[in-house]
Amino acid sequence: MRLRSELPGLHRPGVLGQIVRERAQDYLDVHLSPGPARTPTGRFRAALSRPGLSLIAEVKRASPSQGTIAALDPAQLDPARAALSYERGGAAALSVLTEPRHFGGSPEALREVVAACGLPTLRKDFVVHPVMLAEAADWGAAAALLMVSVLGDQTATYLRIARHLGLDALVEVHDEHELEIALASGAEIIGVNNRDLTTLDISLGNAPRLIAAARAQGYTGLLVAESGYRNAADLSGLYALADAVLVGSSLAGSGDLTQAVRELLA
Repeated sequence: MRLRSELPGLHRPGVLGQIVRERAQDYLDVHLSPGPARTPTGRFRAALSRPGLSLIAEVKRASPSQGTIAALDPAQLDPARAALSYERGGAAALSVLTEPRHFGGSPEALREVVAACGLPTLRKDFVVHPVMLAEAADWGAAAALLMVSVLGDQTATYLRIARHLGLDALVEVHDEHELEIALASGAEIIGVNNRDLTTLDISLGNAPRLIAAARAQGYTGLLVAESGYRNAADLSGLYALADAVLVGSSLAGSGDLTQAVRELLA
């Protein structure tokens, strides 16, 4: 299977479009033979299905909006140590960046986290080619991120490939149109990003609004709020709406990852 040039993310303005085009070049001449179906574990989905609001804690070293995170504490930049700290604090699952240029991620970071920590792990990247899903499975991830802003009407195809490879998928949306695509794709886990990936602006009202819209349409899957959460007060409105929340920069730059998780979930 070859990369299809008509992925809408390739033509997006701003940072999102730049990253997607870079990732597309990384995988331009790659081919995929999915091979036999792999047995799904459902570990990521199960972790988010616990009563209450589950936390997906993110292992990241940098972001386009913030630059290098936790620069004064190299220990926090060690993926395995960060993962274990999050686990001690009470995180239900982990997200690990593998995009190298803007987020400081790498395949090694994901493999190190999987080897060190028992929590189910999401490969967080800008998936532009099915081989990236095969990589996620080979590296030990339990799930992969699928961005509707990148994949558009190919989201359902990529979701089927993820399932074939035994992966759960977090299908991410930013607006009503993307939500409709995610719902039509049959996604079992939908994440709503509060960040506008073109401007990088944050609106904490975005996730509650779209989560409520999904429920109003009868969606019974899991719903995850993403981006911009810094403290327990920010989460207070999510407990009656979302199944999980994904938090990255505010935890990674906190100075004490374990304590930061405990305070966030207090």
